[in-house]
Amino acid sequence: MQKISPFLWFNDQAEEAMEFYTGIFRHSRPGTVMRYGDAGPGAKGSVMSVSFELEGQEFMAINGGPHFAFTPAISFFIKCATQEEVDDYWDKLSAGGTIQQCGWLQDRFGVSWQVVPVVLGELLQDPDPVRSARVMQAMMNMVKLDIDGLQRAYAG
Repeated sequence: MQKISPFLWFNDQAEEAMEFYTGIFRHSRPGTVMRYGDAGPGAKGSVMSVSFELEGQEFMAINGGPHFAFTPAISFFIKCATQEEVDDYWDKLSAGGTIQQCGWLQDRFGVSWQVVPVVLGELLQDPDPVRSARVMQAMMNMVKLDIDGLQRAYAG
């Protein structure tokens, strides 16, 4: 049992979001779907909450109504080994959503994601401040992160 799980508040799309996310991440699975009973407050039989797993991380989600909305203040960080992986997650998660700079996007539900190649951290932490500054500048000018572009900036 996972001690701490992200808990996402949707208006009425928790089950749809679960299906969307488990369709994107290779190592994922849907979990429990809880439905409202006679006591409500939702319509009897409608989805109250869901659980699902993405890459070993348990998530919970609720259909809580329109009272709260997602903001980029909290995002999910996806570590990608290759450009192909960056491209795949970027394309799937951004479909119907909003793209932002530096590898950030909001999916069609308003949830924020950072799709980041692992090499970016390595390049930014280079002890040579000139190289790391070039990488930072290159990243700041990108929308979807491009490994070749980051490496070219690093090399000068």
